[in-house]
Amino acid sequence: MYAALWRALPGPVLVRVLLLLVLLALVVVVCFEWLFPLVASWLPYDETTVGTDTGATAYPSFSIPEHS
Repeated sequence: MYAALWRALPGPVLVRVLLLLVLLALVVVVCFEWLFPLVASWLPYDETTVGTDTGATAYPSFSIPEHS
């Protein structure tokens, strides 16, 4: 696949490298602007299994020594 893309790009090696970098940047922008927000609406990020306990009572015998 990458070899076919490399052969399809016009120009010398430097131009091909620059075109590949532009194409890569375009793919990243499209993913972050449209694809990831679309997929995020289908994923259960708001469903947590962790409670609101802060963990303060998890180790009641543990005490932090005070420094003077």
